[in-house]
Amino acid sequence: MRGRGPVKKEPEHRINENITAPVVRVVCEGRETAIHPIKEALRIAYDQGLDLVEISPNATPPVCKVIEYQKYLYEQKRKQKEIKAKSNKITVKEIRLSPQTDDHDFEFKLNHAIRFLKEGNKVKVDVFFRGRAIIYKDQGEAILLKFAEALLEYGKPEVMPRLEGKRMLMIIAPKK
Repeated sequence: MRGRGPVKKEPEHRINENITAPVVRVVCEGRETAIHPIKEALRIAYDQGLDLVEISPNATPPVCKVIEYQKYLYEQKRKQKEIKAKSNKITVKEIRLSPQTDDHDFEFKLNHAIRFLKEGNKVKVDVFFRGRAIIYKDQGEAILLKFAEALLEYGKPEVMPRLEGKRMLMIIAPKK
């Protein structure tokens, strides 16, 4: 089996002679936005030493902008990178308690939860009931509510304690 070589990727936008529409709306600095036949639009772009780039192909008529194409691609890439940097990735950290968690362990896990919330992560706290410990549901709920109350200045409960099978869980979201 022979390799086909590199696959050529089509450019994101149609530029100059690749624009197929007979009439386009031309957006250009220093000129009023107007509808022109494609040949006249290309002449406007060439007179300025720039490219005619089809920005919105689905509009009627298609919108073309007179710009330097490589600079336009660079700015688009930079905007995407900026948007990606601004979007924060929220992860969910888990903390497991038991109905009989003593005070030292409770404080230790509370400190971890505070650190997670300060980092901007959500915290999923669950109480796991082993064997017959399920009869202590009220203790499990009490410990979760106590946990949520201790974290009130760092985050607020997104999901209040609820029982799912042998575990009771609660999700705490960080405060902005």
